[in-house]
Amino acid sequence: MRKSRLTRRRFLTATAAASATVLAAPYIRTAHAAGKLSIGFWDHWVPGANEETKKIVLEWAEKEKVEVQMDFIPSQGNKNLLTIAAERQARSGHDILAFPTWEPANNAEFLEPVDDIMTELIKQNGEVNDTVTYLGHIDGRWVAVPSAQGSQIKGPCSRIDLMKEHAGIDVQAMYPAGEAPKADDWTMDTFLKAAEACHKAGYPFGIGLGTTTDSVDTAGAIFSSFGAVLVDQNENITVKSDEVRQTLDFYKKLMEFLPPDVPAWDDSSNNKWLVSGRGALIMNPPSAWAVAKRDAPQIAEKCWTHGMPAGPKGRYAPFLPYFWGIWSFSQNKSAAKSLLVHLSQPEAIERAVVASAGYDLPAYAKLTSFKIWAEEGPPKGTLYHYPDPHRHQTLSIAAAPTPHKIAVQIYSQGLMTKMVVRYARGEKMEDVLSWAESELEGFMRT
Repeated sequence: MRKSRLTRRRFLTATAAASATVLAAPYIRTAHAAGKLSIGFWDHWVPGANEETKKIVLEWAEKEKVEVQMDFIPSQGNKNLLTIAAERQARSGHDILAFPTWEPANNAEFLEPVDDIMTELIKQNGEVNDTVTYLGHIDGRWVAVPSAQGSQIKGPCSRIDLMKEHAGIDVQAMYPAGEAPKADDWTMDTFLKAAEACHKAGYPFGIGLGTTTDSVDTAGAIFSSFGAVLVDQNENITVKSDEVRQTLDFYKKLMEFLPPDVPAWDDSSNNKWLVSGRGALIMNPPSAWAVAKRDAPQIAEKCWTHGMPAGPKGRYAPFLPYFWGIWSFSQNKSAAKSLLVHLSQPEAIERAVVASAGYDLPAYAKLTSFKIWAEEGPPKGTLYHYPDPHRHQTLSIAAAPTPHKIAVQIYSQGLMTKMVVRYARGEKMEDVLSWAESELEGFMRT
């Protein structure tokens, strides 16, 4: 855990309303937030991103007369999750803490409502997508504020040259930089044919089927594109549906054209696959491209990030938002809310996005066109469609709209990918569905 401390209070005459820019701030007790504040941020993998976050926070601290302590908590080894659990149990810890995808729902009863913040931020920054609402708006109240830092879409990153040569698909023409997609023909059928063609040419798609998040996120989007839901929002088990059967049939065909070890892949495997030069397409946020730019620039300059193929029931892309939450036992809720407003201003968000080399994604509809995505390269424009500025696809999370207590188990246990692998390896369809049904019944009991 990295620490940065502002060791003395700084005094300026600026008001809390100034830090919030155009937002009203009824939760500020006085002209300044004042006091002490402890924040646990996600430890960003991009060099320099943490430093920019520090600068943004310290600027606010100077205005508001607040003494701040910042910790940067890594997700490696689940240290962030362990920190969340420990602080919840102790009813003590940071005032503000970064919460990955499922954690706001898992900790909702211990989080301070932030409806006052979110109402105004949405007015200012635009609507948030349904996945953010599903994960952060619990039992009729906002329990966390979406954070750009760490939020990501895991869509296709394709080799321009290999897709064009072997599959006859020009991904740059299909998703042109600075323009709306021209991807009506980019469907699951087209995707499958492209996977077959690239496989025959010796450059398979690198799509994991393990139980870690990259694999699960991709499976979730593909299941959604077929309209396949394992448990509906009313807790009815719906795994034995035609839509689920269609999804499994599609995946069985797709697996024939993937590397044989994809069931054993973890979240680093697709990155390595891209950097190795052996694959034509992976599913990942720009982290894989950034690693390629560092370690294999000749490959990175041939990569293009774009949207998902459409299935019979729509075009879905895996989206993993991060959040900031305020513990209900925080000792300085007023200052905590003031800081979250400051961090959620367009200028602050854009600074964070630039510091992350375009990796971080704001949740708000009006903040998807920062110039970093159009200018980042090589090749220039490779990240233009990453934030989905044209709202070309539905941003989704695997297992939604299932109630959280069941969905998080479907997700963490990799139930979708396990079903796919079982069926592809020869188990009968109905046996796979019955096994999954039994697993789901167990999830519901626990």
